Parts: sequence; C-alpha cells; structure tokens
Amino acid sequence: MKIKDMVVVALFSALTAVLSQVSFPVPFSPVPVTLQTLAVYLTGAVLGSRKGALALIVYILTGLFGLPVFSLGRSGLPVLVSPTGGYIFGFVFAAYIIGKIIEGSGNITFLTGLKAMTAGLLVIYILGVGQLKFILDLSLKEAFVIGALPYLALEVAKVIMGAYLGGRIRKAVLNVFPDL
Repeated sequence: MKIKDMVVVALFSALTAVLSQVSFPVPFSPVPVTLQTLAVYLTGAVLGSRKGALALIVYILTGLFGLPVFSLGRSGLPVLVSPTGGYIFGFVFAAYIIGKIIEGSGNITFLTGLKAMTAGLLVIYILGVGQLKFILDLSLKEAFVIGALPYLALEVAKVIMGAYLGGRIRKAVLNVFPDL
C-alpha cells in the first residue's frame, strides 16, 4: 500500500471518528442518533470497497485500543460487545458493499449512490438490530422498534446527502489521485 493510500484511509477513519461525536442519546434506546453512517457512506463511495472497509477497520481498532472515537466519546471492547456493537461492525461491511456497487457501475451517479448507500444502510441495520436483539434478549420486533424504526427518517436523509456528496467528492479526489 502506498503512502497516499494510507493517508486517505487514515483521513476517512478520522472523518468517521469526528462524525461519531455528533451524537445524541435517545431516552428509549441504547442506540444514539449520530452522523457515523454518513461518514461510512462517504468512505465507501470515495475510497471504494477495499480501502473503504480498511478505513472502518482502522476506526474500530482505534476505538478498541482506547481512543474515544465511538459515539458519545466511548471506546474499548465493552462498546463492541454492547447492544450497539453490531452497528459498528456493520460499518466495515457497508463500506465494502457501497464501494463494490460504485466500482461496478463505472460511473458514479446520484442513483448509483442511492442504491449503494441503501444497501450499506441495510447491512448496518441488519447487524446492528441483530446484536441489539441478542444482547438485550429482545424479540426481532422489539429490537427493530428501538434500534431501527426511530432512526429511519434521518437515515434516509443521510443516504440522500451521501449519494449527492459521495459522487462529487469521489470525482474531486480522483482528479487529484487518479490511481486511488
């Protein structure tokens, strides 16, 4: 891996850490409202599948080793095995899938971005709601009601914003680093 690749991976890992701090606890759920998923959408769109997934692995490892990069300034293994850990693990797979869909399209359009980021959103919520259900011993319906349903309107807005910005940022980055 080239130094510029390591730099952009680190930058998008840092972007995720920064947007994770834009978070608000919700009284009825252990899942806070955050801008993390917007960072994940942009990471997959701009860096592609492999580097996007790597950026999110770096983000997770950074938090695992104690830096307060997870939402609400949290860090460590307890966060990853908590009710919200599945969402965090979902970030890696979401960035990979978003990147794969965009790479496969050849030319990123708003519609391609919407498709890719919706697929990424589904992956994040499947893993997130799944771990929430398991850890809190909830029914699937209960887990969906407290771990997905209240957040869907904001997620749709973030998918739209990510699809709009992702293509533009990817084109700008590729103009500077054509072999990224």
